[in-house]
Amino acid sequence: MRFHRAIHGSLGGLLKMFQTGIKLSDYSNYKIGGPARYFYQAGDLTGLVLAVEKARKQKLPIFILGGGTNLLISDQGFDGLVLKSEIKKLEIEKLSDAALVKVGAGTSVSEFLNFLISHGLSGMEWAGGLPGTLGGAIRGNAGAFGGEMKNVVKEVISLDIKNPKPRIIKRTNPECRFGYRHSIFKESPEIILEAALKLRKGDKKNIRSGIEEKIGYRQERQPLDYPNIGSIFKNVAVSQYSHLNVSEFSHVIKTDPFPVVPAAYLIAETGLKGVHCGGAMISPKHPNF
Repeated sequence: MRFHRAIHGSLGGLLKMFQTGIKLSDYSNYKIGGPARYFYQAGDLTGLVLAVEKARKQKLPIFILGGGTNLLISDQGFDGLVLKSEIKKLEIEKLSDAALVKVGAGTSVSEFLNFLISHGLSGMEWAGGLPGTLGGAIRGNAGAFGGEMKNVVKEVISLDIKNPKPRIIKRTNPECRFGYRHSIFKESPEIILEAALKLRKGDKKNIRSGIEEKIGYRQERQPLDYPNIGSIFKNVAVSQYSHLNVSEFSHVIKTDPFPVVPAAYLIAETGLKGVHCGGAMISPKHPNF
């Protein structure tokens, strides 16, 4: 695949806006990935819309890149436009017993948690150590330690990009159709722009402690010293196997956010811990990495 071919005529304008031949491995936690034919980092809605319109006009495929913490990118790269949203926003609207925080999709989870600590807002302590951006966390309904994004999201604003002229969509929580590591944004060609999250007031010291506890748990049990995009596989819902005798798994069943058998347990039981192929390995420390 040739990404650095000469560009003439109407495509010449793309070079003024888009970068070419950018190594996607630099934007991946795995440090894997070939070049993007075109690459654009959008810092605002105007730039984002313009980039989409240009790409659609030239019939270029578009890939939306968040924090790169949940991606295995092909060595061949992407023969189209890789669009990375850097829209960041952190605003608080005070309510009587809580606060509504408007946050840009390009804001990292760690940056957002530090913001919540500084303002004494509770409800996302479970996300301590969660990698990536808020946009990615909403798209996949990220969750851990019994918490999920759907529990705090009030509404989400996105950009529908399936047509030549992008349009803004605003959805309430139910309209986002959140499920286990799922949302409507996995089904529809849209770019999450921002979200309004409802959080409650709390003690700053307790909030910090709760977040740091989760970070410590991850550091102790997960192979964070290696490039990874774990956990890779979803846990298995016990309800899916109601026709089987699940008593043999009773000692490992956990709530996440409903009763599940951890994928890490199942992988370990198959003897795959430490198995490797080339430079890729199933972690002996946590086999879902």
